[in-house]
Amino acid sequence: MDLATLVGLLGAFAVVIGAMLLGGAPEMFINIPSLLIVLVGTLFVVLMKFSLGQFFGAVKVAVKAFSFKLAKPEDIIEEVVELADAARKGGLLSLEGKEVSSNFLSKGIQLLVDGHDAEVVRNLLRKDLHQTLQRHEWGSKIFAAMGDVGPAMGMIGTLVGLVAMLANMDDPKSIGPAMAVALLTTLYGAMFANMFALPIADKLTLRREEEGRVKSMIIDALLAIQGGQNPRVIDSMLKTYLPESKRDEDE
Repeated sequence: MDLATLVGLLGAFAVVIGAMLLGGAPEMFINIPSLLIVLVGTLFVVLMKFSLGQFFGAVKVAVKAFSFKLAKPEDIIEEVVELADAARKGGLLSLEGKEVSSNFLSKGIQLLVDGHDAEVVRNLLRKDLHQTLQRHEWGSKIFAAMGDVGPAMGMIGTLVGLVAMLANMDDPKSIGPAMAVALLTTLYGAMFANMFALPIADKLTLRREEEGRVKSMIIDALLAIQGGQNPRVIDSMLKTYLPESKRDEDE
């Protein structure tokens, strides 16, 4: 799993839960009806906004984004330059069966080996890239929607609790505990949105940009290999995808 996501998620919840434990009895922060309103209610409301395929696909995209480690651009460049050198010496057929770190790169190499022209290679790989970016975009939109709906469901739960509290105003002793329970749904909604859904949405957007950059770089590299470009020229061309500081380190 992505280390920053794991540390951030566990750290945020640890701080809040620690504050709850230090603030008094932890059981007073637990209310099952409030949890149901926020968590289950949010999922159903978000489901109304999207199709079933998009909704469940967002979960798969999120799991893959945080469990799958994307290869570093520098490593891809080094690998591609080696492939370019091999292709220049032995032709494109010499790349067949080469083990590479990226499935996308492997798919592109197979297109070159099969003898497709540059336009076909570009179109097929661009279509694959577009579909990948679209999956990430829908995943980000769905988690962002959860982040928007969560606090709203928390407020609805609070209003439900306040109505119940006001209906029992004849018992002053019950007002304090009832008010605390009503406010818990607001707490749950804020926690769900700001400590889970919105950070996941932002991370999916970041992963979308990272994967888009790496795959665009691979497409340029494959077309350059197919065109018989000098490996040193390919190396220089692909380093434009790197931050300037990393370009200097590699040169």
